[in-house]
Formats: sequence, structure tokens, C-alpha cells
Amino acid sequence: MKKGYIFFALLFLTISAKGQSDADTLHYRKIYYMAGTGLSFPIGKTKEALSPKLFVGSMGLDIALKNPNYFLLPTLYMLTFGYDQQLQDPDYNYMIENGTCSFYMLSLAAGKRKQMDRLNAFVYVGPAVGLVNEPRGNLVGETIKMEDKKFITAAAKIGIGADYKFKGFFLGGEIGYMHNLKKIEGNRAQFLTIMVGLKSDITSLSQKVTNVIGIDTYK
Repeated sequence: MKKGYIFFALLFLTISAKGQSDADTLHYRKIYYMAGTGLSFPIGKTKEALSPKLFVGSMGLDIALKNPNYFLLPTLYMLTFGYDQQLQDPDYNYMIENGTCSFYMLSLAAGKRKQMDRLNAFVYVGPAVGLVNEPRGNLVGETIKMEDKKFITAAAKIGIGADYKFKGFFLGGEIGYMHNLKKIEGNRAQFLTIMVGLKSDITSLSQKVTNVIGIDTYK
């Protein structure tokens, strides 16, 4: 896993170095809405309890900073996995197989991108926080009652990607790594996320909102 962090760090430095002299005209004073779908793969020992399910989703904003080569990327990831319980929970009298475990993670990342005509390459990193729903079961009379055991977790998210501008929208994809502090069946949850999706310009809507509340950020 350390090699993965080194790879992302080197890629970030490469994009930063190459992008210093390039003017990003596609993102200047722009805010884009992004929606994606894809797959999320548990990695490491997380695979002992979790397995991939189709499909996972994401939605968020691409907010260009004063220098549009840099951006903020608040994104909500909705990740669902198959779940096989490994450890006995003393609060419940049944173990779960073929259950479903879900993560709703809000990533507050920042990143760097390089514009190459209509193609953009980017890298990002940042913290995340979210809600975990882990399935449990109890025998009540003659019925097994299912419920979700809920947890709050913090995490770190890092990723790379690219998008291409067509008329009126961007089509792009990203590969990311998420490391949660929350343990699933004794192991910290780690995921590899692969997303593809669309990005559309909502700058005009943002301008209307800021004008209404009296904060003009576009002068």
C-alpha cells in the first residue's frame, strides 16, 4: 500500500510541474456538477468480509479556485457491498451471510489538474467522513429480525482521473483509494473505487444563488 501512496504522490508532482505554465480556460471561474457510477472493490483483509456489488454511485461538485488548475472536490460516495460476518457480535445471536453493508462517505478533497485542449488529467486527495450500515440479525420468537448497526467513520481518499469536454458536458472517469478508520470484522475497511460519469456546468445557477444572498464571488 505504501507503493500506492508513492505512485499517487509522484503523479501529483508531475501534473503540478507540467501544469504551471498552462492556462486552464475550461474551468476558469467555473463550478461543475458531477454524477458517476461504477464499482468499488474491497482490498486487503477487507475482502474477508466484503465483496463487490453492482452498482455504486457518486455525486459532487468541481469548484475551480482562483488559479483554475487547482480545485475543490466535495463528493458523496454511495458504496454497497456483499457482507459475510466473520466475528460473533455479543449483542446479537445470529451470524450474517450474504448480507449487504453500505457506506455513505462525504469526501472533502482538493486537487490539481492539467488541461490539454479538451482533455483534463487530475489528481486529488483529502479527508472523508460518513455513515456505515452493517447488517445484524436476532431471533425474535420464530422470526429472525434483521437490522442495521450504524457507525460514523472518518477516512482518507486519494485518486486520479481524466475527463474530456464534449459540447455541453464532460465525460470522464477516475480511480480512487479510500482508507477508513472504521474496522469491519476486525480490519480497517479499504476500497478501490472506479467511477465513470458526466460533468455539467452549473456556474450560472451558482451566480444566481450568490446574487440572491448578496455575495458576488464572480467579479
